[in-house]
Amino acid sequence: MKNYYFYFLVLLVLFGCNFKNSTEWISYNEDLEIKTNLDHSNERMRFKLIQSKYNDKNNWFKELNSDIYGFNEENYENLKSLILEKDIPSIQENIISGKLSYEKLVLFYLYRIKKIEFNQSTYLNSIISINPNIIEEAREKDKKKPDSTFSLYGIPILLKDNINYEGLPTTAGSALLKENIAENSFVTKKLKASGALILGKTNLSEWAYYFCIGCPLGYSAIGGQTLNPYGRKIFESGGSSSGSGAAISANLSSVSLGSETSGSILSPSSLNSIVGLKPTIGLVSRTGIVPISSTLDTSGPMTKNVIDNVIVFNSIMGFDSEDKYSKEKIEIDINKITNSSLKGVRLGVFKSLLNEPLYKEAIEKIKEAGGIIFEFDPPKIDFSGFRKILDVDMKKELPEYLSSYSKVDSAIKNISDIINYNLQDSLKRSPYGQGIFEGIVSDDTSIEEFKMLKVKLKKEGKRFFDESINKNSLDAILSINNYHAAYAAAAYYPCLTIPMGYRDSGLPTNLTFIGPSFSENKLYQLGFAYESLTKKRIPPLN
Repeated sequence: MKNYYFYFLVLLVLFGCNFKNSTEWISYNEDLEIKTNLDHSNERMRFKLIQSKYNDKNNWFKELNSDIYGFNEENYENLKSLILEKDIPSIQENIISGKLSYEKLVLFYLYRIKKIEFNQSTYLNSIISINPNIIEEAREKDKKKPDSTFSLYGIPILLKDNINYEGLPTTAGSALLKENIAENSFVTKKLKASGALILGKTNLSEWAYYFCIGCPLGYSAIGGQTLNPYGRKIFESGGSSSGSGAAISANLSSVSLGSETSGSILSPSSLNSIVGLKPTIGLVSRTGIVPISSTLDTSGPMTKNVIDNVIVFNSIMGFDSEDKYSKEKIEIDINKITNSSLKGVRLGVFKSLLNEPLYKEAIEKIKEAGGIIFEFDPPKIDFSGFRKILDVDMKKELPEYLSSYSKVDSAIKNISDIINYNLQDSLKRSPYGQGIFEGIVSDDTSIEEFKMLKVKLKKEGKRFFDESINKNSLDAILSINNYHAAYAAAAYYPCLTIPMGYRDSGLPTNLTFIGPSFSENKLYQLGFAYESLTKKRIPPLN
């Protein structure tokens, strides 16, 4: 009899937990954790704050339909095999067959978000807010089936919190914008037109990591410190699309959207072992995204695999008359991508990186698959003045965003005003200082110098890659993580980063494919073939 009673208690613990009676988030004293990291070998990992002083996680679920309370641990466990690590076509097949519904898909992710983000030993601070209407929207999607398994219809997506979505504040991680409800960005409209479900917003490096000097990647006043699921206080989360990287790696949503000026998709994708695309400038609109630089900014997909990346990218492209750099959509050939191979492809590799074991191993795998490798040293180029482009653009364009979209105090019109606002409570609003913002204010670059810099840096960025591309008729160049992100940014060249393994420490590392402007189709073919050959992504264990 005692044994039956014991098993009953076990079952009650395992399956009795649901949204209504599950643990709420309780802030705790983090002094010991911060002290422990004070001697971290990476200075940026020596945190001053981890938890947000502004964002109460318990508010995420308050407005959700009460029907969510019926979802429990048993439901969650039963759905795992249908959702975890599955690509969009597999999920859509499960929807079409009736094994899964969009409502259950959303409930699964909501439950998993609470399970991970409300646990003091597993939380990542990857999420800033949850769409309060997500359950009702999922039910609407369940009234019909997707037209194709390669459709984004009904698929939950997380947006980096510098991308406007009218259902939630767009904060850029700043306390100033904590209540900034703005009209949908162009890419949000494209996602909704494709039938995607906006699940919520992700944490980021505040102001897309163009705010403070030497501060931790993934920290924002609103979201707190984003943590890496492969080593929460061991490895950096990457930035600035930090929450997008951590959340997707931890399977908190199907896919996500990040943004990049120079490395902000490539870095967190690499350090969280996911796939990220930094597109050619102009293929994805920036309208309604908190800016750094219209010269170099872009949004891009962050996903667990290449095919999901293709599906999201195909959904967000499109000409936008309000974006002066906008280009017409390029055609993505999914059949060509899924039938691609590495046989006969011509790839350039940096001689200086050949001492990296994972890079060398990836190259050998490509050779074995029939790829042709060309080792090269890039030419020395004049890359001085790169930061000035960002300074000049942000000094002009952030005030334009504030006046066009922001509902904050109308007295705050520019970066100087933001600095002064933060100084009123600097321990909470800017604990790592505002060094970059202060530099922007003091910048005195002339319009003529700015124009010349843009021309020079684009020319030099292209020359960095083109010398080898043209000489050897290359399909792409192979890099690591975001090592050459700035050169690709200046050249307007797209980059696709794919998991290539883990260092001895456990740190995720990616292989990054870089090609000429508008070569996304070729990069996806190469990336899909490499991913299929190596299958290096291993989801974080805990």
